Amino acid sequence: MKNIYKEDIVTIPKGVTVEVKSRKVKVTGPRGTLFRDLRYIDMELERLGKNKINVKVWHGGRKHVACIRTVVTHINNMIIGVTKGYEYKMRMVYAHFPINVVIADTKESVEIRNFVGEKFVRKVAMLEGVTITQSSNVKDELVLIGNDIENVSQSAASLTQATRVRNKDIRKFLDGIYVSEKSTIVKDE
Repeated sequence: MKNIYKEDIVTIPKGVTVEVKSRKVKVTGPRGTLFRDLRYIDMELERLGKNKINVKVWHGGRKHVACIRTVVTHINNMIIGVTKGYEYKMRMVYAHFPINVVIADTKESVEIRNFVGEKFVRKVAMLEGVTITQSSNVKDELVLIGNDIENVSQSAASLTQATRVRNKDIRKFLDGIYVSEKSTIVKDE
């Protein structure tokens, strides 16, 4: 059944500016600027006053109406990114051969050595805006920091995929680099 009209509202906090022009959204805050092109979704983005954006769908089916919540979540994730930022902590897990990680000087790429005793060097590049560091107080922990949640999470997924164990029983060989904690850089008190 088609819905004649559905809408949802995004509230913009103080210190953040959101520009919407022909379904292109640009969010600017204290940590930087994020941009997203939403032209592939058929809906209206309308400004309601200074701190609200209305997301509307006319004559939408079930899946089309579900896109409203997706767009609202994308905009909210961008707002959180430019105000608090995203931080993923990853742990290196190994049973016998310790995993050696060499972070480049620019902190935008990683070399993984001695994974399950292999001589092969795995190179993983971080996506745009993501920096990686080794934790100073926790052994075998990597910290990924960035403003765009999609780039941070995809960089973490690339690290996990690079250290997948192949041609062995994955119940026995649990070695790899896994996400242990997801949070924001600026912690809420």
